[in-house]
Amino acid sequence: MTVLIALGANLPGRRGESPLETCRSAAAALDSLPGLRLRALSRWYRTAPVASVPGAPVFVNGVARLEGLASDPATLLAALHLIEDDAGRQRPFPNAPRRLDLDLIDIEGLVRHSPDPILPHPRAHLRRFVLQPLADVAPDWVHPVLRRDVAALLAALPTEDLPQPIGG
Repeated sequence: MTVLIALGANLPGRRGESPLETCRSAAAALDSLPGLRLRALSRWYRTAPVASVPGAPVFVNGVARLEGLASDPATLLAALHLIEDDAGRQRPFPNAPRRLDLDLIDIEGLVRHSPDPILPHPRAHLRRFVLQPLADVAPDWVHPVLRRDVAALLAALPTEDLPQPIGG
């Protein structure tokens, strides 16, 4: 079973670590989720904040591909929230700057309209900051509802504010 998780951060971590360090730590934590192993991690990208407060810092974004036997989606989402909480994630309002954001994008093509989590992620196909790193780890991924591959989804998006790969 393949699980795709988007990672992002644009604030220093709880202990003052950079957003990149926070995302790297979160990726390591994903590798310890019960039944799942981290099999691929995208490059890290700098991306402009979307629908955020004016002056919000740029994000670091990436996507992890995990393989194994995932628990049910709600349990997996709860585990992701625990990793976010450990990083000091707060949720003051939608699209607020954050120390860590983990979004469950897809679980082996599962389509789920309710309850949370909705799968595939309901806005993943609209977000270049998700699709660009997703293409690094799952270039053959096909959106299970739209039936379009990641390359077609990327081609349909505007090209301003392209994600910039982070060196190193």
